[in-house]
Parts: sequence; C-alpha cells; structure tokens
Amino acid sequence: MDPATPTLTPKLVTMLREGYGLASLRSDAMAGLTVAIVALPLSMAIAIASGVSPERGLFTAIVGGFLISALGGSRFQIGGPAGAFIVLVAAAVERHGIDGVLLATLMAGAFLAVAGFLRLGSYIRFIPFPVTVGFTAGIAVIIFASQLKDLFGLTLAAKEPGEFFGKLEALARAWATVNPAAVGLALVSIALIVGLRRYKPLWPGMLIAVVITALATWALGLPVDTVGSRFGGIPSTLPMPRLPDISLANMLAMLPTAAAFAFLGAIESLLSAVVADGMTGRQHRSNIELVGQGIANCASALFGGICATGTIARTATNVRAGARSPVAGMLHSVFLLLFMLLAAPLATFIPLAALGGVLAIVAWNMVEKHAVVALLRHSRGGAAILLATFLLTVFRDLIEGIAAGCLIAIVLSFAERRRAR
Repeated sequence: MDPATPTLTPKLVTMLREGYGLASLRSDAMAGLTVAIVALPLSMAIAIASGVSPERGLFTAIVGGFLISALGGSRFQIGGPAGAFIVLVAAAVERHGIDGVLLATLMAGAFLAVAGFLRLGSYIRFIPFPVTVGFTAGIAVIIFASQLKDLFGLTLAAKEPGEFFGKLEALARAWATVNPAAVGLALVSIALIVGLRRYKPLWPGMLIAVVITALATWALGLPVDTVGSRFGGIPSTLPMPRLPDISLANMLAMLPTAAAFAFLGAIESLLSAVVADGMTGRQHRSNIELVGQGIANCASALFGGICATGTIARTATNVRAGARSPVAGMLHSVFLLLFMLLAAPLATFIPLAALGGVLAIVAWNMVEKHAVVALLRHSRGGAAILLATFLLTVFRDLIEGIAAGCLIAIVLSFAERRRAR
C-alpha cells in the first residue's frame, strides 16, 4: 500500500482513482455471480441455525454485503451472515427476541465504526493464533450439534435446549422419532457437496444440492420439514427500513451482546481480509474495514438483517473466481437481490435437512485441522491455549473461551520471558 494513501480511504475509491474498465467489470460480474450462487443457500441456512427466519440471512447478505464491499478496506472481501455468529445470535434471540438482536446489531455497528475511526483495527492481529483456532473449532462443534435435529428429522417434546449437554440429552430422548426421509435428504445433500467439490470443483455444489433435494421433496411429496412448512417461505422484496425499539433500558440490556457481536465481527472480518491478502498479494486497510463493517451492520439491522461480517470461504471463492475490485462483492449482493425477487416461491420446497447438510459441511470446513494437529503435537503452550478456548467455547460461552485463551497466552508469555532472563 502506498504510504501516502489515507488508511480511512475505502478500497473502492482507490480502485476508481486507478481506473476501472469494461474488462474488469466483466471479471467482477462473473466473480459476483459465482459468489452469489454460493451465498444463496448458505445465507438462509445460517439464518435458520441462528434462530431467525431464512429471509433475514438474505437481507444481511444483500444490504450488509453490499456496503461491506463498497465502504470497506479490502478489494475482495465478501460480507454477509457468518457461521461464527450462529451461537451468539441464537442465544440473543432466545433471551431477547428478534428486536433485541436488531438493536444489538445496530449498536455493534456503531462500536465497529468508532473502533475504525480510532485506528484500533491493527490491534486485532495481537489475538493469539491458538485462540482463533480454538474458538473457531468450538463454534464448529456447536453449529454441527445445532443441526442434528434437522439432519435426523427429530421431533422434540419441548423446545430444544441451548446448553450443549442439555441439547444432546434432548436429542437422544427423541431418537425414536428419526425421519428416514430427512436422513436420506441430508445424506444426499452432503454427498453431492463433497462429491462435486472433489470432481467438479467449479460447480456450485451447495446450490445444486439444495435444488436437487428441493425437487425431490416436491416431486415425491416427502414428509419432511421445509422452509415453507416452518417459515411460510420467504418474501420477494426487501422490507422498508425500520429502527428497532431504542431506549436507554433496552440499550443497557443489549450492551454485552452488542459488544460480543462487535468483537467477533472485528476478528472474523479482519481474518478474512488477511486471507484475501495472502491469496492476492494485496494489503487491506484494517481501520476503514472496521468502519465499513460498522456502517454495514447498522444498515443490516435497519432492513431486518442480522450481523454481517467478512466471510472467509466466500471471500476466497471471490478471489478464485477472478474478482478484481470491490465491485465483485457489490454485484454479489445485487445478484442475490435478483434471485430473491425472481425465485422466492421456489424456496418454499427447500428441505431443512438439506440446509442442515450444508451447515454440517460448513462446520467441518471451519475447523483448521492442520493447525489443531500441529499445535497439539508441537506446542505445549499452544495446546493449552487451544484446548482451554475450545472447551470453554463449547461448554460455557464464546466470550469466556476467548478471554481465557488470551489470559493463558499472556501468562505463558510472561513465564517464557522470565525463563529467558
């Protein structure tokens, strides 16, 4: 990056100053379409797993994703709902309802924007690597556990518990209600995604899996839960913007949740930007990235969306698809809007078991398996940090896991320095 370039200048502005031609627009349009095809089923699946209706995932990707690309500090960042937020959003929905989540998202957006203006983005890199590996693996386990009900088509006598062991116990008691049709659709979905990734890596495996299982559900009249049966389908337009119920009492109640949203959003988005840098040789601007993320989250909340952040898998897909500028991310959101406008009625037939299969693959991919093995084998300190973060994330709380991991890392660092003296 040119040292003279202001750190709070969005990459879109830089790209336009450099010149933007038809060839770049073609490349960005193809990349944007490719990512939109990936993001369509994923956005709905993440929303459902977060305890909200599927269209809120689409609203997040359309509104939040557009602004993250337009105002952020990375040329290649793709924004939208992220698997890492499922645990936090689901807990917030359980405690405060959707209005509380929208308020927390709005507040988190303000926190992120302020953090960017205060030039705090560069400090995120000091979070220890074993902590990020540990909490990501913990989130993956929780996401997978949250999908077991739909993967097996189970019918629970009461509301599914949020606590990990309580959830497994409730699912075990409902084992007699396993739905063979749901299991079959889930297995077909997973097999198609894995098989296409191996033999046809350029094909949109997740979308193909969802379309095929939806067609099978409709044609065979399979007795399984679908987007239509549980949520009544999805709307074909964006809602009008609306402020959540803002009051001092509500803001104080949502403050811990908003802070957690902002903290995790900062980590996730900047990690994603770093991945894009490594793939392209470019350098993102962390502070304006946080500002862009903040504005995007405020807008997402106004349109009924949930937390938006940079997403590593979709950003990597964008790079591999030939994106050249932030226009690709903006077009990804435009294509998603067109898909929603034109194909909303078809979403009614999507089986939840297939979306569970999509998220099972997402959870598997979230675990940095090579990093986990390397830390456990070759670094006692790193293994301790990893395990503490992972176990606390799964069995207690994400924020407790991150805090404990960072604290252990600091203690070990001090101990190592004393030994070095």
